Amino acid sequence: MLSQQTIDCIKSTIPFLTTHGTDLTEHFYRRLFTNHPDLQHMFNRSNQASGRQQQALFNAIAAYAHYLDDLPALTTAVERIAQKHSSVLVKPEHYDVVGQELIATLSDLGGELITPEVTQAWTEAYQFLAGIFIQRERDIYQQQANVTGGWQGFRAFIISERREESEQILSFTLTPKDKRAVAEFQPGQYIGVQVRATGQAYDAIRQYSLSDASNGNAYRISVKCENEGEVSTYLHQLPVGSEVNVTSPAGDFFLTLPLSSPVVLLSAGVGQTPMLSMLNSALKHQSEHNIYYLHACLNGQQHAFSQHLKTQRAQHPKLHNWVWYESPLVDDLVSEDYDYKGLMNLNKIANELPLQEAQFYCCGPAGFMSEVYRQLRALNVAADRIHYENFGPHIDASA
Repeated sequence: MLSQQTIDCIKSTIPFLTTHGTDLTEHFYRRLFTNHPDLQHMFNRSNQASGRQQQALFNAIAAYAHYLDDLPALTTAVERIAQKHSSVLVKPEHYDVVGQELIATLSDLGGELITPEVTQAWTEAYQFLAGIFIQRERDIYQQQANVTGGWQGFRAFIISERREESEQILSFTLTPKDKRAVAEFQPGQYIGVQVRATGQAYDAIRQYSLSDASNGNAYRISVKCENEGEVSTYLHQLPVGSEVNVTSPAGDFFLTLPLSSPVVLLSAGVGQTPMLSMLNSALKHQSEHNIYYLHACLNGQQHAFSQHLKTQRAQHPKLHNWVWYESPLVDDLVSEDYDYKGLMNLNKIANELPLQEAQFYCCGPAGFMSEVYRQLRALNVAADRIHYENFGPHIDASA
């Protein structure tokens, strides 16, 4: 454990971190990629360009400094980050490199504040946290390798089917090249997909939620083609028969089966993908509890899986489904594919939902999740029954 002297020394630097957070993280990544360019294979360049990765790093550093004397408060964040690390194959030696560049960054920008005592305290604190991550990730890798159909590292998969789900979303069925079984997964988890996009000097790894129930033979991901998405654009161009590298299923956001209570699944846009896995898995287990599936999207052209939902609803009387279109098209006005116009408003159906019994799972853009969280809390849903996932660096929907 860290000494009180080390904790006090770290906490004394919090004002500096708060004031210079963006400068620190930008400088850190410049140093890291200049001195260790191969690490760019592991990082999302889009998140770097947008500043989301820098903000996530600053938030993590600031949270660690703040909770040094209450580390159990960071358990959830540590687990989420460790799971994400496993999908890009972070190794113990990477922590040494990152630690060196982090301490060097503090020295470069901290001036007289970064005394030898502060440097030693941050070195000890970083090594302590790195040890926690290294042990947890080692456990994750072992668990992934030891299950039936499991593996460590990258495994070659073949795109065996492509299916258009909406104007922007394609589903890809991925079948292992070695034709052996694949690991079962928890509904809501993701895999890491590695490709080298055309014209790029480095590989890219993206996490894509598995969008169907586990079957032990293949995986399905459903990918939205983003306007400036390096990997999504490339994937949408790949034909059946193309090969991609995949890491084992991971993630701490998942539905536990069998259900012990009703469940409400809320999504917007491509945030529907983990919800579909949860829905299909729960229905596959023939749950005795009601399942409520709420989805929001722009219009009918961007409403993926609408026919699938109709079929499931017809076959399962315990499934209840509502859809919001933000801006319906003319053709949508005569369709039966949506129930409400505008953004998702839970007050419209509050009387239909088991607000005091259900577990709520949310996925979508950050603004959507923050608003849904606010609405649920306003309806007196307990915070510990609201679970959410966002794509990319983590955000706190309750903030």
